[in-house]
This record gives sequence, structure tokens and C-alpha cells, in this order.
Amino acid sequence: MNTVDAGAAVGANGLLSIFISLLCIGLSFWALQNLKLDLLIRYPKSAAGKLLQLLLAIVLGHFVSAFLLDYIRWTQSLRFMF
Repeated sequence: MNTVDAGAAVGANGLLSIFISLLCIGLSFWALQNLKLDLLIRYPKSAAGKLLQLLLAIVLGHFVSAFLLDYIRWTQSLRFMF
């Protein structure tokens, strides 16, 4: 593998990571729409309430995307077993 191929592989891996991370954050934000935040937050419709919901979506999406990216890496490394 030459340096051009390695650079393209690293770039494609980075692009895939960004795409999966943003997708998981978006899905987390969508899923958090059904959470009754009014039980936990005094004013869930305020800017601070929406910011908290966004931050929760980022944290949840990060953990989900980290798991998915790890899983992809693990499955790709299985080919070295055989």
C-alpha cells in the first residue's frame, strides 16, 4: 500500500466517522423529543431547556457512535484471524 492509498483510507475513515457521529446525534435528538423533560426541568421549552436537550443528544449520540465505530473496527480486524 503506498502513501496515496493510505491517505485516502484515512480520509475515508474520517469521513465515515463524521457521518456516523452526526447521524447518531440526530437520532438521539429525535429520540429525546419523546422524553418528558417537564418532570426534570422547570421550563423545558426555554432556551436552557432546549440547550440541555441538545447536550444530552450530543452525549448520547457520541456514545452510540463510538460503539458503532468500535464494532466496525472489530469486525474489520476479524479478517486477520484467518
